Amino acid sequence: MEELRTAQKHFIEEFIEQDIQQKGLSHIQTRFPPEPNGYLHIGHAKALFVDFSMAEKFGGSCNLRFDDTNPTKEDVEYVDAIMHDIRWLGFEWDKLRFGSEYFDTCYELAVKLIKKGAAYVDDLSKDEMREYRGTLTEPGKNSPWRERTVEENLDLFERMKNGEFENGSHTLRAKIDMASPNVNMRDPALYRILHISHHQTGDKWCIYPMYDFAHPIQDAIEGVTHSLCSLEYEAHRPLYDWVVEQCEFEHKPRQIEFARLNLTNTVMSKRYLRRLVEENYVSGWDDPRMPTLCGLRRRGYTPEAIKDFLTRAGVAKADSIIDTAMLEHCLREDLNAHAHRMMAVLDPIRVVIENWPEGKFEDVEIENLPGSEEAGKRTVRFGRELYIERDDFSYDPPKKYFRLKPEGEVRMKGAYIVKCERWETDENGNVTTVYCTYDPATRSGECERKVKGTLHWLNAADAVSAEFRLYEPLIFDAEADDDRDFIERLNPDSLQVKHGFVEPALAGTEKGSRFQFMRVGYFCADLDHTEEKPVYNRAVGLKDSFKV
Repeated sequence: MEELRTAQKHFIEEFIEQDIQQKGLSHIQTRFPPEPNGYLHIGHAKALFVDFSMAEKFGGSCNLRFDDTNPTKEDVEYVDAIMHDIRWLGFEWDKLRFGSEYFDTCYELAVKLIKKGAAYVDDLSKDEMREYRGTLTEPGKNSPWRERTVEENLDLFERMKNGEFENGSHTLRAKIDMASPNVNMRDPALYRILHISHHQTGDKWCIYPMYDFAHPIQDAIEGVTHSLCSLEYEAHRPLYDWVVEQCEFEHKPRQIEFARLNLTNTVMSKRYLRRLVEENYVSGWDDPRMPTLCGLRRRGYTPEAIKDFLTRAGVAKADSIIDTAMLEHCLREDLNAHAHRMMAVLDPIRVVIENWPEGKFEDVEIENLPGSEEAGKRTVRFGRELYIERDDFSYDPPKKYFRLKPEGEVRMKGAYIVKCERWETDENGNVTTVYCTYDPATRSGECERKVKGTLHWLNAADAVSAEFRLYEPLIFDAEADDDRDFIERLNPDSLQVKHGFVEPALAGTEKGSRFQFMRVGYFCADLDHTEEKPVYNRAVGLKDSFKV
């Protein structure tokens, strides 16, 4: 098992080691550049994990730089949430930067490119430019505005900055090659007009640099040695290098691409996640069914489990899909080692021990974490009336059913062996009460008699009502011939709510506390959790479907 946790050296590490040896780099500088237009999800976690861990491994540093070049859907709310998530995962950035801090520099460099004849103001609309750009098999054709004079371009660009033109009426483009086999090099846009207030710069600007122009400039200024990004930017790398070269930066960062994280039965598109939130298919960005870090945290995931998963998933150059069972396996391993064992009954039926005196209670001790003396033990009361899980009793049991059944015996965890004598049902045939007797000579730790079944239970006099939220995948992967909208593929049974009982100690636990509910699963106290109304989310079940 330990060998799985020790990731083999991947190609990014090899590239960095080569650069250290061949270029004599004394300091490795990376950056994590999220766009503050939503909450981070598990896919972003892979990117930040790579950025920060590579800096750590080579004794370097990693900047957090918000890519806020498109103010349309950006907000301070997302800035704060992203910083919180990064720190929750256990990382700390070197310098905090915003792309908007470089707007003045980007504008000056754009003017520089115009003066060099490497950029021009284009009047083509977005649709017209799409026609001029050509296709993957056919070259594009030059814009009729491509040969404007430097003076005319400078004048138009300044007027764009001064707000004289409407959105979409003019665009600053790089003058590269409309016949390039790389479509990204066919006079890409460098600046567009957006008359919208920015969350950092207010109304100072009505033109904003495109990501492909701003990002290499920011990397070069910050001294980034290795610009690590996802695989879709591989085709953009020539443009990245072109911008650095044309802007005449002495420092030239190296862009390295790696495959994005894809999980089965998981929505990873920020656009789709936003739709789920805005159209109320989920309760919010932190809904425990969401793959956002705040959603995973609320569900009960730990930073250690997520980082273990990302380590095992590895860094590759080719796209692949990872089974969500691996992520669940990592959480299950972490919680198995650290989560205290408590008792909860999600679907209760009543058990009455007829030969136990009414009003009598007896303290029994139960280990908080088997194998850990430091975790200690706790005391719970055993009495005449108990609650057990409905599935733990059957009056018509199948073969090899070792739970409570007619004339059958089971041990109540930490207490006594009991025997089923009779039971009652309601008008629908549902069992309401099971009547048992107990053997006073079978107290746990004082009796060698064995039975095959051991049940968890709650003392009815002490049990506290609680709500349990059980989660399944929010969406199922599409089949090859499934062309439905992703909303139509949402799982209608992704959330099931049960009402049962917990130990009294569980009612007063803090929000976010994690436990193993014996024989049920691993649970986390929800944000809605209060002492008066305990609410627990199932983080992951006990059964592991991941094949190690």
